[in-house]
Amino acid sequence: MEDWQKNLAQSLTTPEQLATYFPVDVAALSRVVERYPMRITPHYLRLIHAVDDPIWRQCIPDSRELDDLDQPEDPLAEESLSPVPHLVHRYPDRALFLVSGTCAGYCRFCTRKRKVGCAAMRVTMGDVRTGLDYIARTPQIRDVILSGGDPLLMSDLLLKEILDGLSRIPHLDLIRIGSRMPVMLPERITDSLCALLRRYRPLYLNTHFNHPREITPEAADACARLADAGVQLGNQTVLLKGVNDDAEVLRELFRGLLKIRVRPYYLHHMDLARGTGHFRTAIADGVAILEALRGTLSGLAIPQYVIDLPGGKGKVPVCPDYVQRTGDEVWVRTPEGGRIRFPELKR
Repeated sequence: MEDWQKNLAQSLTTPEQLATYFPVDVAALSRVVERYPMRITPHYLRLIHAVDDPIWRQCIPDSRELDDLDQPEDPLAEESLSPVPHLVHRYPDRALFLVSGTCAGYCRFCTRKRKVGCAAMRVTMGDVRTGLDYIARTPQIRDVILSGGDPLLMSDLLLKEILDGLSRIPHLDLIRIGSRMPVMLPERITDSLCALLRRYRPLYLNTHFNHPREITPEAADACARLADAGVQLGNQTVLLKGVNDDAEVLRELFRGLLKIRVRPYYLHHMDLARGTGHFRTAIADGVAILEALRGTLSGLAIPQYVIDLPGGKGKVPVCPDYVQRTGDEVWVRTPEGGRIRFPELKR
């Protein structure tokens, strides 16, 4: 067994284990864990500084998860957009391939918390082969995103079988992987894994840092190994109440990501998934944060703020309104809050 597997096996999975580190209501948390599982790796546990801090909120079960019943379990209609099990074909040229049913750590805000880590998310190699066959016979698919669960929780051997299968499909232009391993279990990014990933190009990996404290030396080293292997790294941050809904926190996060060769890609507005309501912010809050960041960060460090529309309608950008038209004149708002007249092209 490799070191990362040993460390994963030492993760906290019960409220009783958590109670040896922090004062918690074991009975209340047990009711949550019966529905939405818990897993906290030793690495991520060490990042918690205090009860209810930004790291705590992301990984510790909360009784409010069971109180939020107004939203759908499947907010993005993934089940109805799955032509075969565990593959979502929402956009004509892209497919989301859910090849793993588990994660190194279960985020309390996950859009798939209805099934990740549960029996409903068990993925077999038969399911994987069925998905590969669907992609192979659907030539309009040019881009495949491996997700789950976390694809990098699989063994190198299983991951190689999937990547080999995808690389043999001539109409695919690129492969993407979604993984939170650099954050939750950075020791998983081994030399052997990087040697495997180096074989497949172009290969993109979007990871998931939400708070600057997650950019540890171990996480930075994991990202460096991936980047040195030729993997293009991006980051998808979720805007979370009480975690990162603050311009200063996100400014530090996005600057830190560029330093470790990870490009901020998306800032996601919270999906309307059941059990996650206590994390939601107003859209206006996200817009205000973007406005505060503009002009204070390199453009490379500013992600696109997006909403994944309910019902599987897809992602749409949310942007501050910088341009206003008054008669024949166009005015553009400056980052400082003023405005200047911009010469408009005469037609």
